[in-house]
Amino acid sequence: MITTILSTAFRQKIERIVRQHESLIARKNEVMSEGNGIYARWKYPVLTAEHAPIFWRYDLNESSNPHLMERQGINAAFNAGAIYWQGKYLLVARVEGDDRKSFFAVAESPNGVDQFRFWDYPITMPETEEPDTNVYDMRLTAHEDGWIYGLFCTERKDKTQPNNTSAAEAQCGIARTKDLIEWERLPDLITYSGQQRNVVLHPEFVNGKYALYTRPQDGFISVGGGGGIGWGLTDSMECAEVKEEVIVDTKVYHTIKEVKNGQGPPPIKTDRGWLHLAHGVRNTAAGLRYVLYVFLTELDRPWIVTHAPAGYFISPKGEERVGDVSNVVFSNGWIVNEKEQVFIYYASSDTRMHVATSTVDKLLDYVLNTPSDGLRSAASVEQRKRLIEQNLALLQQMSK
Repeated sequence: MITTILSTAFRQKIERIVRQHESLIARKNEVMSEGNGIYARWKYPVLTAEHAPIFWRYDLNESSNPHLMERQGINAAFNAGAIYWQGKYLLVARVEGDDRKSFFAVAESPNGVDQFRFWDYPITMPETEEPDTNVYDMRLTAHEDGWIYGLFCTERKDKTQPNNTSAAEAQCGIARTKDLIEWERLPDLITYSGQQRNVVLHPEFVNGKYALYTRPQDGFISVGGGGGIGWGLTDSMECAEVKEEVIVDTKVYHTIKEVKNGQGPPPIKTDRGWLHLAHGVRNTAAGLRYVLYVFLTELDRPWIVTHAPAGYFISPKGEERVGDVSNVVFSNGWIVNEKEQVFIYYASSDTRMHVATSTVDKLLDYVLNTPSDGLRSAASVEQRKRLIEQNLALLQQMSK
């Protein structure tokens, strides 16, 4: 045990930093206006770099850090997987240090909208025989086999381009746990479609096999000629191999997902089908724009889309548009509690985490009754005219 005598001035500096940190953790969140009636956004981010414990960032020993400097800074906390576990709302966040290396850490809340506090230690993620350069964007699945699986992106240097210091390779790393503390690392997913990102494990067996939502792509950033949300089966997660992928939801020209798209968290099971949250990307003069969208698939055939509302579900608003990678919202975690309330956790601009809340009923209403994309301006106008005609008739009737 280390015993250190601190000067009064140094101790007061620590106490001031601790008070500021505790004030942030204790801050009550506030629901904003219902807005579109589908979900409610909450005012304050639920996780930021400042939520990281001070003992992650500062050397609190006066003899080795007399100026109380941050020795290991935190740049961002974002892209969190989510799980409702033992009555707590848990986020497994991607925490990025000032050194650009990401790691996973669990943050816990009693109510899902505020008071998120990181556990004392980040997750110690075992490595495979080929070490990860970087790991991030974990999707959590409580599978019916009894394990909690974490599927994430493992990034390594692209060895086929040794002289290009930006050339990278993305694949799907796999780990499992029973307590979110001790993790067993399994071999990376094997597919035959180049690189993989945004891979998600379906929570139930399908035809006796594990089912995966994939995102095949040609390169690290660009999906190339491939892309779309894929679907494949594997006999085992201990040596996961998808030999054949079919596309569940493809890219489409002049839509919110014309450049690329990918599955967010595992889908929610409802009596009308599997409810999916995904991200779509289009190009703009200001760069890539990421938004979230929702669709529904069949219960017995989760790879068959039945309903797909046009346009985005959540887009970056206000301060959410500013950050390390601006004009981006991204989600890889949502939670349904015992009251069928849905907590949608989304990151903004690769910087911070937010929450929006809804219910299963509202989300089903949205996905079942919102028109699909007509893919042409003329079709969009006809859809809107039908809505206008219906509403004008109702307003006229109300005025009588």
